Amino acid sequence: MEKIWINSYSSGVPAEIDVSAYDSLGDYFDHAVAQFADRTAFISGSTGVAITYRQLEQYSRNLAAYFQSVLGLPKGARVALMMPNILQYPICLYGLLRAGYVVVNVNPMYTARELEHQLRDSGAQAMVVVELFAHILEKVIANTSLSKVVVTGLADMMPFPKRVMGNFIIRRIKKMIPDYTLPGSISFLDMLGAGAASSFSPVKMQRQDIAFLQYTGGTTGVSKGAMLSHLNILANVKQTQVWSDPFIDKNEQLTSITAIPLYHIFALTASLGFIAMGGSNVLVADPRNIPGFVSVLAKYPFASLPAVNTLFNGLLNDAGFAKVDFSRLRFALGGGAAVQRSVAERWQNVTGAPLIEAYGLTECSPAVSMNPLCLGVYNGSIGLPLPSTEVSIRNEAGEELPLGAAGELCVKGPQVMAGYWNLPKETAAVMTNDGFLRTGDVAQMDEKGFLKLVDRLKDMILVSGFNVYPNEIEEVVMMHADVLEVAAVGKFDAGSGEAVKIFVVKKNATLTEESLLKHCRENLTGYKMPRQVVFLDDLPKSNVGKILRRDLRELHAS
Repeated sequence: MEKIWINSYSSGVPAEIDVSAYDSLGDYFDHAVAQFADRTAFISGSTGVAITYRQLEQYSRNLAAYFQSVLGLPKGARVALMMPNILQYPICLYGLLRAGYVVVNVNPMYTARELEHQLRDSGAQAMVVVELFAHILEKVIANTSLSKVVVTGLADMMPFPKRVMGNFIIRRIKKMIPDYTLPGSISFLDMLGAGAASSFSPVKMQRQDIAFLQYTGGTTGVSKGAMLSHLNILANVKQTQVWSDPFIDKNEQLTSITAIPLYHIFALTASLGFIAMGGSNVLVADPRNIPGFVSVLAKYPFASLPAVNTLFNGLLNDAGFAKVDFSRLRFALGGGAAVQRSVAERWQNVTGAPLIEAYGLTECSPAVSMNPLCLGVYNGSIGLPLPSTEVSIRNEAGEELPLGAAGELCVKGPQVMAGYWNLPKETAAVMTNDGFLRTGDVAQMDEKGFLKLVDRLKDMILVSGFNVYPNEIEEVVMMHADVLEVAAVGKFDAGSGEAVKIFVVKKNATLTEESLLKHCRENLTGYKMPRQVVFLDDLPKSNVGKILRRDLRELHAS
């Protein structure tokens, strides 16, 4: 497909990127430390504790030395991380990457079954886990390849004596830590101490070496490890950097709020982007606590906020959010799920800054497309393909469709994964003969190169032979002033094959099914009309706040 989208790029954004400056993410991090040693790198939003780039370099060096010299793990060994957004995560991340290991990010909310699958599949030899979830690991560790476990307390990075008091309150007063036994494990602080007394030898990495096994697909089947190389991540970071360069003053230390879990690829790559400019990342461990989240936003004037639609919506519905200082906010970045028009427009009215929708997936490290950061109003698009990215809209036979037609979005670029870990058949199934990744998403492109995401192929509802896309239904329902959240799924219908069913969370308790259906009739054609309305107190969501339609379909089936 001709790259017509390049003509719509903001002034100063190049058509192609150059990633030759670094051989690895370790080199990338070392370069940032050399430039910004005394700047603040990460801040714990809950405790206010901060670490500079210099401190992060030293802590991560000690961790790398422990795994390298004390444990003797070879280059390329897989090491699992299971923790929320706490300061220990970036220390582990950079230490492991500097030592040449492969990071296996684990969702802390995993059940024992899910954790066992990921540890066994990845072949992880070591793991760092926050003690809050150590009891889950205890249940499965005997069935894994783990030879060493490091356990960290939530308050471990607080200064003495607050650290001792904080961990005591968490363990003994609040009793947040379930009992566990992990023989041979070492505490995070003891590990850093042992590493400080050990030698570290910098490891030479190649761009094609794997940096992450990033597991994906858990909501649609058994999760698969996407092999993301140092090049994949470096390229995606560079793509998003050149996209934002015309709108950011690099001489100013900017702050980004990291509320999405860092073990998720969206937050991971977004935080890495701020490293190159010497920015600060404020870590929010529990963004679902909206009042607590708002208090963090009020404390740290921020330039960027990457998040998902449900989180933006939650903030807008908190009474204190409008009082936050937005004077330094350049843009908010919406990804992970479709940004709804009602949310985007309210966001801009309240904050005065745009809510920029982007699109990506784990297999693309993750960013594929993004709207220009100078976008004045919501346009319903997922933006333009990023520099050095090719896209193709194809039908089921793999044939490229004409401009404006809806088909499967296929992607090629330096950010596309090397494949799925130990799954050659699954890798082949998502890659075309000419090297494009099949995303499984239905999209169309307009004459200016803007992509519009129609829906997931698997989420499409087929009503009497007509394609109905849940995103459109949800967009219309959210236009009703009394709706807080909505999800649309298909249900069996003897007459039409499938029909639309919606699950709704009320913003106003007076909302009725009759009122809602009247609103839908005014905005939807007949075959798109919901045939069933279910009111719920809340909707099931993933770890980043994405509404899980599959869970709702299973709820309907039960």
